Amino acid sequence: MHSKQTQLRAEYQSRINRVLDYIEANLGCELALSKLAEVAMFSPYHFHRIFRALVGETPSQFVQRVRLEKAAALLLNNLAQPITTVALDCGFSSSATFARAFRDKFGLTASEWRECEGKIERKNCNTDSKQGQTLRNWRKDYDVVAFYSSDVLNHWQWRVTMKSDHKAGLNFDVEVKELPDMAVAYVRHVGPYSGDSELYRKLLDKLCTWAGPRGLMGRTGAKLMSVYHDSPEITDDSKLRLSVCMTVPDETQVDGEIGKMVIPAATYAVGHFVIDSDQYEEAWNALMGAWLPESGYQPADGVCFEDYLNNPQEHPEGKHIVDIHIPIKPL
Repeated sequence: MHSKQTQLRAEYQSRINRVLDYIEANLGCELALSKLAEVAMFSPYHFHRIFRALVGETPSQFVQRVRLEKAAALLLNNLAQPITTVALDCGFSSSATFARAFRDKFGLTASEWRECEGKIERKNCNTDSKQGQTLRNWRKDYDVVAFYSSDVLNHWQWRVTMKSDHKAGLNFDVEVKELPDMAVAYVRHVGPYSGDSELYRKLLDKLCTWAGPRGLMGRTGAKLMSVYHDSPEITDDSKLRLSVCMTVPDETQVDGEIGKMVIPAATYAVGHFVIDSDQYEEAWNALMGAWLPESGYQPADGVCFEDYLNNPQEHPEGKHIVDIHIPIKPL
């Protein structure tokens, strides 16, 4: 009986995950309750109740929150883009509607939000953010050198190294790549995840337990990844979405807690790191704070993800070899 109940709950969660993926892929469009219910294969009346019970927000509350958080990130990452354009791209019907909703959520206008970039704790807008100071320091601590790839003359790469007056830090390379659509199977977590290696292990074990009997492990070119759907600086920790993923053939069928989505084709900055298990945040900060401001690029719309390239237990020093991917566009 317990196993049957677990399977039934997993089916409900799978349907809701499909809705969350649909919303994220269509934030700029009208998201009618009837359409979301259709994606979930529930009647609109029951869908509303089920969604609220499993997600903790109504469908409209979730859509509004994600639209506002996406807009907040775009305002900081695309300073030249007009606020009205950001509002419309994120699915708001008018600049006035967006302005009211933004101020209600963040306690300041979109213009004020931009003005205090890097100087606030973005979740609550307190001044003198430690994070903002940290990002500014990364730029002072690193040398960023661009060079042509030896094999392709029009392919730029960057080498990022700690300056000589610093004794320790991360040295890493960055390149810009065009990546195609990638179908991935995933296990999703909603809630805090920073520094929780046990959580990542459990999610990965669950994904691999599903993939192994289906012959999906060890395929040539297969990737193990973590996809981050929200900005930790903007979204409340309790609502952060993390998907631990594996690339799969397009025709792969999923069920229960295992979902499937497509990471769209895009241009990515790829940072190549060899790090200890406690250096992931440091690696992200170095890529975003040292390389990105010197690169001529800015973040583009899309998800960021980590691509895991080794088993740390098999590395002689226990190191993690990881590529961090950030969608980008010209500044």
